[in-house]
Amino acid sequence: MFVALSIYSSSMPDNYFAPYLPLLIHILFALGIASGMVLLSALLGKRRPTRAKMSPYECGIQPTGDARQRFTVKFYLVAMLFILFDVEAVFLYPWAVIYRDLSDPKTYGSPLFGFTQMLVYIGIVLVVFLYIWKKGVLDWNKPEGEDALCPFRPQLPTLLSSKTGSLWRA
Repeated sequence: MFVALSIYSSSMPDNYFAPYLPLLIHILFALGIASGMVLLSALLGKRRPTRAKMSPYECGIQPTGDARQRFTVKFYLVAMLFILFDVEAVFLYPWAVIYRDLSDPKTYGSPLFGFTQMLVYIGIVLVVFLYIWKKGVLDWNKPEGEDALCPFRPQLPTLLSSKTGSLWRA
């Protein structure tokens, strides 16, 4: 029993955090330099505010309108679609890394297994892309009133004149 206890006790390290000491020193050094630059800039920097310096910078153009104006849904829709397709593109990288393993006929039975999996995946992504293209989500030239995702908007009944004989038209 003493032999087994001495084997296990001798292999235990004295300090678990010793390997992380250089990383801690590096982080403290970086934080010290960054805070020192900000502090010295605040203490030694000249402050001469002018109207031009205090105005918001809009790529060199004079700002017009209110910053709180409403945007159309198209901007948000395109942003979400960009994120969606960007995430789908990220899934190509792990597949490319293990492509040789997926093409091993001993493991998966066919040398084209990994390739056909990716063809199915790209096919699904292409079908979704063609669907949103066909719906007109990516068309920026549409008038503002048309909705890209709901082109078949239900029509509410409208009141007609009494000349037609019917008061309501669907």
